[in-house]
Amino acid sequence: MTTTSQEQGQDQSPPQAHGHPQRWLILGVICLAQLTVLLDNTILNVAIPSLTREMDATTADVQWMMNAYSLVQSGLLLTAGNAADRYGRKLLLMSGLAIFGVGSLAAGLSQSPAQLIAARAGMGVGGALLMTTILAVVVQIFDDKERVKAIALWSTVSSLGFAAGPLIGGVMLNHFWWGAIFLINIPVAVLGLVAVAALVPESKHKAGDRPDLVGAVLSTIGMTAVVYAIITGPEHGWTSAQVLVSALIGVAVLGLFVTWELRTEHPMLDMHFFRNQKFVGAVAGAILVAFGMTGSLFLLTQHLQFVLGYEPLDAGLRTAPLALTVVALNFTGIGAKLVLKAGTPTAIALGMALVSAGLAAIALLGGHGYGGMLLGLVVMGAGVALSMPAMANAIMSAIPPEKAGVGAGINGTLAEFGNGLGVAVLGAVLNSRFASLVAVSAASLPAALAAAGSAEEKARIADAFASGLETSQLVGAVAVLAGGLVAAALLRRAERAESAEGVSP
Repeated sequence: MTTTSQEQGQDQSPPQAHGHPQRWLILGVICLAQLTVLLDNTILNVAIPSLTREMDATTADVQWMMNAYSLVQSGLLLTAGNAADRYGRKLLLMSGLAIFGVGSLAAGLSQSPAQLIAARAGMGVGGALLMTTILAVVVQIFDDKERVKAIALWSTVSSLGFAAGPLIGGVMLNHFWWGAIFLINIPVAVLGLVAVAALVPESKHKAGDRPDLVGAVLSTIGMTAVVYAIITGPEHGWTSAQVLVSALIGVAVLGLFVTWELRTEHPMLDMHFFRNQKFVGAVAGAILVAFGMTGSLFLLTQHLQFVLGYEPLDAGLRTAPLALTVVALNFTGIGAKLVLKAGTPTAIALGMALVSAGLAAIALLGGHGYGGMLLGLVVMGAGVALSMPAMANAIMSAIPPEKAGVGAGINGTLAEFGNGLGVAVLGAVLNSRFASLVAVSAASLPAALAAAGSAEEKARIADAFASGLETSQLVGAVAVLAGGLVAAALLRRAERAESAEGVSP
């Protein structure tokens, strides 16, 4: 009797000998949906003053408005990826669009901080479903030959969404009330739903194993607790009971998750992936490039507005060169060609060296003017265009195609972890340096400037902040360079091991 692919538990996808015939159109559709999600990660930053005034929001309210989305999304990424593999990537992609659209409507119509926080959490659920299924679909519809280019374009949208958020937010706030930054998501979500339903093929891995519900619960609790500790550490202090308890709970629960996954017959995340040097190298690089880029832009946004005096829209425009560089290199195919020609290890090493150099240029040349920042942003953009697609492709190629959703979940979780770590660590370095240079009781730069009694004191405070920014950027540059070299070495070693196995008798 012939055994079907379903009975074998193999991936049920349309034949893709040369990729799906409408693959580039499908890529455009799902990247549009991804762009909306990524914009929402950064667009809220420029709306904080408006929310504080119009909703009478406290500092704690604003922090929860920012963090509710990230906490929920990061906690659910692995579970969402596993569900996509099992129940269908198209189904989960459409579900994510619908949930994200409804959450955006609720956020735009919110009348109180509590309502907005709850809506943001709902949007985080939709965001988790979208971020995992989008990359999984890319892996399914493109063959090995075109996958690097497709992932490069996917990565370009990621960078574009991240950098364009402040710009679009500034434009919206100059013409509309703050709720418009959420309502603009709705037509995109509706368009995405229609296009996905019409174009995207369904694919899933319907194995005969049981759902790993225990693993899903443990991973969600553990990741949420760890990310919460990272996010709140700069505010409450890294040694405060609130942060330490959250971190310990997260680490303990993730330890239980690893133990469970090693022992259960049908794990949600196969821990043997971490024995693959190629996978581990890509993991290390993914965390550190997110660490450097997110932490850098988090600090730059403050520096442009608080120290150099730019309005939100002007500040957003001045961060755009990073995204434009990534777009120029990847949409023209230059980035993908360099990755294919140089090889993944070399591309990651070169890319992260450029990211590091860009951070150093911003630190040393951009302290009191925009010229040095511009140079640093362009160099960083070139580095991101090389390193991020190479790392994402390395992660996905190290995981079996039937586990593409889990692979995308791992990639997304690492990015979230790196993002939170970058903001937390570089923010802590900045605050520590700032506090050591000026004796002020205020907890933030705007408060310190407002409390200053003279123009000379304000200038001294601004200089101290610029010095703190320089120190934190240099710390980020060293971390990214070290991570790039380690990741490249691990990947090179893995490739040599694979070659040796291939020629052995």
